[in-house]
Amino acid sequence: MTYNLSFGLFRLILGSALVLSVAWQVTDRMLNNLFRPGEYFAYFSIVTAIVAGAFLVISGILLIQNKPENKTIELTRLSMTVALIVVGVVYHLLLADAAPDSRDIGYVWPVLPNQVIHTYAPMLIALDYLLSVKGHAVKMRAALWVAVFPLIWLAFSVVRGILSGWWPYWFIDPTGDGGLAGMLTYVGLITGFFIILGYLVLGIKVGVRKIATR
Repeated sequence: MTYNLSFGLFRLILGSALVLSVAWQVTDRMLNNLFRPGEYFAYFSIVTAIVAGAFLVISGILLIQNKPENKTIELTRLSMTVALIVVGVVYHLLLADAAPDSRDIGYVWPVLPNQVIHTYAPMLIALDYLLSVKGHAVKMRAALWVAVFPLIWLAFSVVRGILSGWWPYWFIDPTGDGGLAGMLTYVGLITGFFIILGYLVLGIKVGVRKIATR
């Protein structure tokens, strides 16, 4: 009971923090007349924050209600954990110091929601996934499922970009300097990175589970 309540409340709070962070950013941009929904909701970090946040809230409530964590929940938890870790890594390595859109010059993002989405949530969801060892145990090949979410986003983003001429990230733009070959190369690298990270995270989880159940 203590296990379910503790992790359930943790997920409920973390998921709510992600969703509220997105709401905070949207509200702030609207107040500054800078909200462009078609672009804002196209970014992988925002899509991941919304999907992972909603899932954490739902899974937290189910855990508090002592509902068993089945295979689907465990696979989704793995996928959302890896997706948020990627969000954090890519942001801090490549995007944190990137120049703002020319239309946003002079605008300063609210600090806390940005930190929640790109720093705190990736670390905390990893801790939740690795330390909550009573869920459904999946086999190592299940790590391949982590590629599904980013590939769906990539497919949607490419189609959207072709139709609109706007791309959330330069590396998925087939009309850029690298052309179609460059875009496909990055898609392959991104997919590979997700899968490798999926195996790494799941492998650590398997090791933690073995230690905890001795």
